Amino acid sequence: MKIAIIGIGFVADYYMTTLANYPQLELGGVYDRDPVRLKQFSDHYKVSTYPSFEAILADEEIVIVVNLTTPENHYSLSKQALEAGKHVYCEKPLAMRYEEAAELVAIAERQDLTLASAPANALSAAHELVAGTLDKIGKPRLVYAEMEDGPVFRANWQQWRSVSGARWPGLHEFEVGCTLEHAGYALSWLVSLFGPVESLSAFSALTFPDKGPETEAMAMAPDFSAGCLLFRSGVIARLTCGLAAPRNRSLTILGDGGTITVNDLWDHRSPVYLETVTAGRSLRTRLFERLEIRLKHFLPWKPLPGRRLSYEHSAKPSKLPAYPSQIDFAGGIAAQAAAIELGKPLFSSGRVALHITELALALNNAGSLPQPYRMQSTF
Repeated sequence: MKIAIIGIGFVADYYMTTLANYPQLELGGVYDRDPVRLKQFSDHYKVSTYPSFEAILADEEIVIVVNLTTPENHYSLSKQALEAGKHVYCEKPLAMRYEEAAELVAIAERQDLTLASAPANALSAAHELVAGTLDKIGKPRLVYAEMEDGPVFRANWQQWRSVSGARWPGLHEFEVGCTLEHAGYALSWLVSLFGPVESLSAFSALTFPDKGPETEAMAMAPDFSAGCLLFRSGVIARLTCGLAAPRNRSLTILGDGGTITVNDLWDHRSPVYLETVTAGRSLRTRLFERLEIRLKHFLPWKPLPGRRLSYEHSAKPSKLPAYPSQIDFAGGIAAQAAAIELGKPLFSSGRVALHITELALALNNAGSLPQPYRMQSTF
């Protein structure tokens, strides 16, 4: 299936790295409004370019338009592509306003097109392993999800470059906010495992307004959010997202019969641990607890509870980006292409993508919304 990419900034290199995992996807070409960046990218990867976005839409061989532009451009460009009869795979969020995201989904349904949204980490081997293990902990009751990326603004981010030479768009990320940029990585897991959210109570704030040179006069989005999500299935989840606390992208699921712990939601084959009530606490856990009692103080580091599960039936993709983004980014496009060819619905598209977008927007904009917030979308 032939695809085209619009927007070839920093994240586009992650897609190009993992596109090699899917020979069934053919890249027809790329386009970016920055001609210098377009040449830099095409020279590096030896790929064809389009003279304009309209040229992509006019190419009858292109089936999927991959929208990797900045978030504020997602709505308008995805809308143009859908109205031109193209399926769309869009980076998160679908749009910066719920009404716009809902309009995109309505257009896709009316045109009988697939509108899918990143992130693709819920298609990971780790997610498959967790989904197949849930029954071992009985009914899930409580979930802790962390999406903390560490104090990025204190790092030397001005010097960060992608493989093909793109600058990391730090200033723009601070303007958009870590919740809209990162919450989807946790939300995609949560809704695929536990279904739609009924309501959430959230808080968001700009906690560090000074993020270094060039940020003094910027209008920045919240750099911290926390939300408690009530799922229609009865599960309750707490999700935190930030740019200051130590890096932590873990997921902990607590059920009647035990606990599942995922070490890193950004790792395609993250270590996953299972602790069951019937099996009791692991020897390592008991030893650390005894050591704390003997030392008479809390140990800041402990082994994850339970035994580490094995990946017996999941092959690792041949190409993944380097740490910390070890996600099979192109896997989402491949899943969309397979669904289109088979004429079957894709779980992560349409109303599910809208639901995740609404959740991210509700978390990010918590200060201006009534609490608890009642979800408008469902699936």
